[in-house]
Amino acid sequence: MTAEQRLAQLGLVLPPCSAPAGSYAAALRSGSLLFLSGKAPSPVDGVLPRGKLGREFSAEQGYAFARSAALELIAALRAELGSLDEVAQFVELQGSLNTVPEFEAHAEVLDGASDLLLELFGPACGRHVRSVVGVCSLRKGVPLTLKATVELRPRVDRKT
Repeated sequence: MTAEQRLAQLGLVLPPCSAPAGSYAAALRSGSLLFLSGKAPSPVDGVLPRGKLGREFSAEQGYAFARSAALELIAALRAELGSLDEVAQFVELQGSLNTVPEFEAHAEVLDGASDLLLELFGPACGRHVRSVVGVCSLRKGVPLTLKATVELRPRVDRKT
């Protein structure tokens, strides 16, 4: 089953691809790699979530935010490639969590994104390396941001 078919089977709806928040590209190709710029969780009822994990938000809420931010990454991926079926491998996922100093559930929060990638792309394409750090602030006060590196399938030149 392809990633596009799995997306439909899981009933997942990708948000519209958001524009970059500054003077940079949402996605950039270099050889067979695609680098995806940082994405925050989608707005909830039209409002962008703002606050710190460990104060305004629990680790469980963070898990849901990470899943939401992963959908934002996937939307940027599809907007760049036209199809999720162009993905050969999710290589790396990086998370920055807006946390209080005492917060220690970083891995559990980022599992929200990792679990979604595995569900959608399967273990062969969705398994990745990752890193996650806690930071004292993020743009617009969002609770987390994600960025990723993806390997693309080789392009096949077809003669017509």
